[in-house]
Amino acid sequence: LQPLTDSIPKPLLKVRDLPIMEHNLNRLAMFGIDDYWVSVKYLGEQIEDYFGDGKNKNINIEYVWENEPLGTIGAVAKINNFKHDYVLVTNSDLLTNIDYEHFFLEFIKQDADLAVLTIPYHVNIPYAVLETEKGQVKSFKEKPTYTYYSNGGIYIMKKAVLAHIPLNIFFNATDLMEELILKDKKVVSYPFSGYWLDVGKHEDFEKAQNDINNINFK
Repeated sequence: LQPLTDSIPKPLLKVRDLPIMEHNLNRLAMFGIDDYWVSVKYLGEQIEDYFGDGKNKNINIEYVWENEPLGTIGAVAKINNFKHDYVLVTNSDLLTNIDYEHFFLEFIKQDADLAVLTIPYHVNIPYAVLETEKGQVKSFKEKPTYTYYSNGGIYIMKKAVLAHIPLNIFFNATDLMEELILKDKKVVSYPFSGYWLDVGKHEDFEKAQNDINNINFK
């Protein structure tokens, strides 16, 4: 998002009248989540100065500093004082109206080790698709629609899962999921069809400015 992020970290870019990250914190707080750890690196001082310890929002915020980039989940290994048995990890540059309570209850219902928010993408094929075997046509589908699920950047996991995150090593959430799957841990998808936007490009940022007036975040 340069040049917008040349002097401001992306989580502090404002959508309407609030930074992206503040929209996220406000929504999380709606569901009674009051303890937060924020991983910071690039211009992180601005984030810490803006939110402080969270007391003005009746929440508690602590900060984890990355001396080197640690990926999307590597910094979590630096935290050793989680109070609860379950941990929610989210990217800070998303806008969503997800129902966190429903997400958590589905995670518990499935007795999973980790649940990942997934965003459905529908691909319409404008032609008949042939299914073949050794060159022989076995069947065909007329103009089918296929649905794929992408990583939505929000995760709920058992605290015990954090032991699989190496300390001070670049490690993405996808690396963690891959390791859990290899160890026969239960990783489940939580398909979400509500509002979700990754504010990663200029056109996404412009879309967020328009969407914020029409999406119910309450």
